[in-house]
Amino acid sequence: MGVQTFLPGTGPPAAAPLTAPPPRGREIVGAFYLVMGGVHLGVVAAEPDSYRHFADDALFNFVRDGWSSIVMTHPSFWGLLLMVGEITLGVLLLTGPRTARLGWTGVIAFHVLLLPFGFWLWSYAVPALVVLVWLARRDLGRSVR
Repeated sequence: MGVQTFLPGTGPPAAAPLTAPPPRGREIVGAFYLVMGGVHLGVVAAEPDSYRHFADDALFNFVRDGWSSIVMTHPSFWGLLLMVGEITLGVLLLTGPRTARLGWTGVIAFHVLLLPFGFWLWSYAVPALVVLVWLARRDLGRSVR
């Protein structure tokens, strides 16, 4: 058992500063969007007509009518397009800080576009928007530095 000595005026080496792990919001939201893309693939494969009543409680007639006359004429096509959009947003978020701004903009816009489909969606979309905007600001502020 030896005695450790230090030169006058010096002490033991400083411990490495403790750092918090990096925030994982971008990864969580990106993974969520990839999963939801898979969910929409499953819906299209199993029963694309299950989208039929999504806009029944829309706040505006043009949303209900558009859903009925556009989306429900080819629900498989629109469901797959939704899947591609969700997977794209997930990949943009997971790819890294350079593409994250576009990914965050897309997921926030997606949730804003849910609002006209009815107040029943507000209980999900409004809290989700609060969290998404907070995560995006935190993530983008960190990646700019």
